[in-house]
Amino acid sequence: MSGADRPEYPTISLLFELDRDDNPWLYDDLIRFKKGTKRINRLRFLAHEGVVAQLASVGVAGMARPNVAMQAPVTVSAEATSAVALPMAGDIFAEPIAD
Repeated sequence: MSGADRPEYPTISLLFELDRDDNPWLYDDLIRFKKGTKRINRLRFLAHEGVVAQLASVGVAGMARPNVAMQAPVTVSAEATSAVALPMAGDIFAEPIAD
């Protein structure tokens, strides 16, 4: 595929701030690296693996990605994932417990 045939995708730029109270596991993992490329690459890797794990849980990880420049976001219904597929998630998105 030549460069002229490839669609142009906009670059995403993020300013990412994370306190340890927000997510201790992620914070401890990222703080191991000094500021810069290694930390950013680690965050990029973790984000990629998270997306792959999410897609695998709903059974679409092995499917080919469509080559569409601007595609609508994929929405997955709550029924598509079960507690068996994501045991570590538990009831994280359930209604809060009332006292």
